[in-house]
Amino acid sequence: MAFPGIDQLRTLITPIAQRHGLDVEDIKVTRAGKKSVVGIRLDADNHPDLDLLEVVSQEVSVLLDAAEDRGEIKLGAGYTLEVSTPGVDTPLTAPRHWRRNRHRLVSLEGQTWRIGALNDAEDEVVLVRTVKKQPEMRVWQLDETVAAVVEIEFAKAPEAELELTGLDSEQANAWREDNK
Repeated sequence: MAFPGIDQLRTLITPIAQRHGLDVEDIKVTRAGKKSVVGIRLDADNHPDLDLLEVVSQEVSVLLDAAEDRGEIKLGAGYTLEVSTPGVDTPLTAPRHWRRNRHRLVSLEGQTWRIGALNDAEDEVVLVRTVKKQPEMRVWQLDETVAAVVEIEFAKAPEAELELTGLDSEQANAWREDNK
């Protein structure tokens, strides 16, 4: 009976997450002597609530306990299971992260932009900001490696920016052409 690796845990947990329409974003295991903490970060386009996370947590707990009883894994005496969503400081590394944060601010290459629509191929995202009271729009290639992180916003977002981030990618491209 071996301590499970992240890949083994992901293989065990993913079917439960998928049944509930969730993506497994991260799994982290911390060993502390005979005990361990298994942290699982789940997310979905509809932003799962605490009730759903509790249901999934219970199902994962039953699954892990059963795997331990069968001798497939060993998490240690009295492991702790933590199921949550990723924090706002989680980098945007996949197209789904950009889609899920539409209309929010993102820090990108030292500039702050508001996230708009993804194109159909999910390889470009529309970004909007206001410069000198004028809206500016650009298209960002998602294959470009850069650390993009959502910015916490306390003020109400400007309506003009929200209107532009509400456009689909084709409408946004048309707006860009009309406003060169």
